[in-house]
Amino acid sequence: MIKRVVIGFLYVSTWVIIWGTVGSLIDFPLLKNEIYVAGSLGQIITFLITGLISIIASINLFPKLISSRFN
Repeated sequence: MIKRVVIGFLYVSTWVIIWGTVGSLIDFPLLKNEIYVAGSLGQIITFLITGLISIIASINLFPKLISSRFN
């Protein structure tokens, strides 16, 4: 049970880092080219869309991780 909780915690933590990294990599050139400014609606939308994609990917990959680790 404890192992599952730790794996779940690490899994979510990893996806938060992935989301932040990918969002920042997308955000940086948009800020640099003055497509939008920091704190604007464009930046919020960039991170929201990246977050939604990360959530969908993590939900789809989680069953595969659990089945390979615990079967």
